[in-house]
Amino acid sequence: MKKVIITCAVTGGAHTPSMSEHLPVTPEQIASQSLEAIDAGASIVHLHARDPENGRPTGDPSIFRQFVGTIKDASNAVINISTGGGGPNMPIAERAQAGVELRPEMCSLNMGSLNLVLSEMAERKREWKYDWEESFLRGTKGLIFRNTYDDIEWILEQIGNACGTRFEFECYDIGHLYTLQYFLERGLVKPPLFIQSVFGLRGGIGAHAEDLLHQKRTADRLFGDAYHWSVLAAGRHQMPIATMSSLMGGNVRVGLEDSLYIGRGQLAQSNADQVRKIRRILEELGMEIAAPDDVREMLGLKGPNDVNF
Repeated sequence: MKKVIITCAVTGGAHTPSMSEHLPVTPEQIASQSLEAIDAGASIVHLHARDPENGRPTGDPSIFRQFVGTIKDASNAVINISTGGGGPNMPIAERAQAGVELRPEMCSLNMGSLNLVLSEMAERKREWKYDWEESFLRGTKGLIFRNTYDDIEWILEQIGNACGTRFEFECYDIGHLYTLQYFLERGLVKPPLFIQSVFGLRGGIGAHAEDLLHQKRTADRLFGDAYHWSVLAAGRHQMPIATMSSLMGGNVRVGLEDSLYIGRGQLAQSNADQVRKIRRILEELGMEIAAPDDVREMLGLKGPNDVNF
């Protein structure tokens, strides 16, 4: 049985600060929670940045720099920087600027545009800490998260080819797998691929067991042994879907970007809470957890000495 990669997505761009006091916002909080998650067993940390003044997602490389160096200096983990979480209406060069400037080992890459609807999260009554939160969530009902073929190709050229960065290919639906196949056939991406199947977000594929099987069967047919499969699921689906994917030979992603909870109605106190839980499940199933250097070998990464932070 192969080793299982645990990715932790530490803060994301969908949840807002008023939803949980435990969601890291400042660079210090993001660095601290990342290191706790790494100590708990995560070998990859998937990172977004937020404006420390109001918690709003940002793609500003200067804010990323305030925590990525701290994480690198204190751990051996693979640092994975988002190319999509700074704001869906940003021009691609601005949205992906941190990846270009920081030249990380990995970046995330959404494999298509998406009606990513978060407005239901604004329906729950709560005290909003910041003016932007409720309007941001409600506004997603009329929003298209753009990642066209031109956008994808720009990221592959400007971050992949130019920087030696490899990607976490985020596939929110079956069509995204076919998009990835297109870029593979054109030679713009090369194996081994790291495919992150995303389940349970409004606008993408659902989080039923049949959806999981359909994604896996399709990826197997399109990519054979040229890829490593990982899974994330939103909200209450997080742990069940991660567990199912591991039993199918997949890797897993957890973290407060994907779910704020550790159990029914119980907020996670930290990202490390979720990492410890999924690690315990995996190890009780007899699986071994991949260390960062295992991940580098599996995914063909360039190593931490060839980054710009």
